[in-house]
Amino acid sequence: MLSALRSTLPRTGAVTRIAVCFAPRAAAFHAGRPLARASAVDEVERFVDNTDVLIVGAGPAGLSAAIRFKQLANDAGKDLRVMVIEKGAEVGAHMLSGNVLEPRALNELIPDWKAKGAPLNTPVSRDKMSFLTKTSAIPIPHPPHMHNHGNYIISLNQFVRWLGEQAEELGVEVYPGFAGAKPLLSADGQHVVGVQVGDVGIGKDGNPTDNYEPGMQIRAPVTIFAEGCHGSLTKQMIRHFKLRDEGKFQTYGIGLKEVWEVPKENHEMGLVAHSIGWPTDFKTYQGSFLYHWTDAPENGRYLVSLGMVVGLDYWNVNLRPYMEFQRWKHHPTIAKVLQGGTCISYGARALNEGGLQSLPRLAFPGGALVGCAAGFMNVPKIKGTHTAMKSGMLAAEAAFAQLQDKESVAAEEEPVVEPLHLQSYQTAFEKSWIYDELYQVRNVRPSFHNPLGLYGGIMWSGLDTLFLKGRVPFTFSHGAPDHTTLLPKSECPPIDYPKPDGVISFDLLENVARTGTNHNHNQPAHLRPRDLEVQVKQNLPKYDGPEAKFCPAGVYEYVETEQPYTLSDGTQANKKFVINAQNCIHCKTCDIKDPAQNIDWTTPEGSGGPNYVLT
Repeated sequence: MLSALRSTLPRTGAVTRIAVCFAPRAAAFHAGRPLARASAVDEVERFVDNTDVLIVGAGPAGLSAAIRFKQLANDAGKDLRVMVIEKGAEVGAHMLSGNVLEPRALNELIPDWKAKGAPLNTPVSRDKMSFLTKTSAIPIPHPPHMHNHGNYIISLNQFVRWLGEQAEELGVEVYPGFAGAKPLLSADGQHVVGVQVGDVGIGKDGNPTDNYEPGMQIRAPVTIFAEGCHGSLTKQMIRHFKLRDEGKFQTYGIGLKEVWEVPKENHEMGLVAHSIGWPTDFKTYQGSFLYHWTDAPENGRYLVSLGMVVGLDYWNVNLRPYMEFQRWKHHPTIAKVLQGGTCISYGARALNEGGLQSLPRLAFPGGALVGCAAGFMNVPKIKGTHTAMKSGMLAAEAAFAQLQDKESVAAEEEPVVEPLHLQSYQTAFEKSWIYDELYQVRNVRPSFHNPLGLYGGIMWSGLDTLFLKGRVPFTFSHGAPDHTTLLPKSECPPIDYPKPDGVISFDLLENVARTGTNHNHNQPAHLRPRDLEVQVKQNLPKYDGPEAKFCPAGVYEYVETEQPYTLSDGTQANKKFVINAQNCIHCKTCDIKDPAQNIDWTTPEGSGGPNYVLT
């Protein structure tokens, strides 16, 4: 059934500016509830499949969970079924990261990864850390957590494709092009029993088109959510099962990345260079990276991955993360590397920055959170792949411990799926090296919330990582949720961004075309305002329309109308809020940073979104 459905999904397309215009007098979604769009297909008969373990998301965490579970099952001679669904058109299509891989978890999961051809082709040869001014780079000491001896510069996109191959060789069923659209709950709402895959062929009006295929329901005793940062199902699970204590929240950054092929003379194979400082102000948390690598030594390609991460707790409504990244590339130390090169890829995604004090509870009846869905990124290390993989392995081990003595639900004609509670996964995490790693650095990121901003954070981080090693009897809290930190436009100085030159820096839509993004034009918008007037009534007058500034893909615009129109409160407006949903690269920044918390990012039709290369 899954294979038949997959053949109906679109695979190619170009970025366009197909827009969904939100004007007043439309029905609103209810804030704080799982989203549901009423339509003519709500009561359609759906195919139901059963599996022993269902994993939502074929990233490092999800595939590591699948591999580890199958290793255990195969070693024990147990025929237990594992299914992985992935919203990207292909495994790895939505993967984007720095990425310097610490192979600790990989060594545990697949000890013979070199013999199996893992795409780890560039060992780190040298680390460099700099504080940037507008024209110079001042060398500064590396914190010990940022030393990369024994690590590898990789493309996460390539690495995840390889992990998918390893999973399938073990007997895992991996289904790309299928988005997890809706959690399935028990009748009393106390357990997760699976996931409903998104429908194919729903028109913009919410009604079936000629190529309509209803999304199937996949049921399992254990559903592992590995959607990545701020996943649409994960946020519903956290809310429904109250997985975060009151007052506890995640904090985020937005990461922007390009991959370039550069001349040999500009390249130092294996160099890992990080920088802080210019071009942002001292109150804005920001860091940048430049990694020299190759995807395959025999190809003779000299590649650099470069990017910037901006904390989404920034304060100035006029700040544009994308333009800060483009301006940074003109720094003399960066521009000389890129000179004569060619930009191959661009992408962006949100990152979890909250660390240990922002983690939700990891297990709940019928389900578990792994990887960036939970938030295991080690911010001072600028790494999350190794911790994501290990978390998936721990969840898989907990699941196998409970399923090994049971019959496979897939083998029964009319199986009764009894949800399991992986409480041992939470315990295993608290005893693991992931916990130890995150505990040691728990105070680094929140230390930047101080009157000295960047400078105070650097001083504390140096003291903590070099000498204290996290052994202090207190834990800093994060300042406030990211959506609350913008100041009104009247209190924010303007920022003058130079026009991209088309050689080193690029217009936003030119770069979006490099993401390979495609969505079916005739589908309901997956970016859903709960109240269709809020952006025009609140965000535009108070914050000068920040959505159009923080989005790294040109999705949001405020467009002048030919005639003023009347809002529901009787006020007049002369701009409308426009969503170019076709351009969305699934970074989820809008869902996080919108000061009104009015935009819900939901999964589009399966296989939609970016198709990243070498990212």
